[in-house]
Amino acid sequence: MIVVICGPPGAGKTTVATRVYHRLESRSRPVRIVHSDEFSSRTYERLYERATGWPTAAIGLVDGTFYKREWQVQFRTLEDVRFVHVTASLETCLERNRTREDPIDEKGVHVIYREFDDPDANLTIDTDELAADEAVERVLEAICRWREE
Repeated sequence: MIVVICGPPGAGKTTVATRVYHRLESRSRPVRIVHSDEFSSRTYERLYERATGWPTAAIGLVDGTFYKREWQVQFRTLEDVRFVHVTASLETCLERNRTREDPIDEKGVHVIYREFDDPDANLTIDTDELAADEAVERVLEAICRWREE
């Protein structure tokens, strides 16, 4: 199973993805993770390549904005893919971006937020409403449900 964790910058994607990864790993589940921040060019092409190379028994977590529909559609071609849309208000995203070690330009946050093409999500998490630990629990519960389907 591949779980794409997407949303605008500052929504909490990386926090949620990383914590889900650690929780699954602590349960001795085979799990892989890749973050879009690892790539400076051809980001979504490289995320796709990485995801297709994972063992089929592993749960793969892919962390990226996926704000363009074409990137979402590409990942939907993979077998057993689920989308988790992590969202927050623009104000929250901007504030979180400002406190990052390596913030992106605020114009970039505005553009991605404005142009974000909401995915056909299997789960939506609003991090203005849920704390990070609650969001992680929701994702873990969903993964358990999806594995049973």
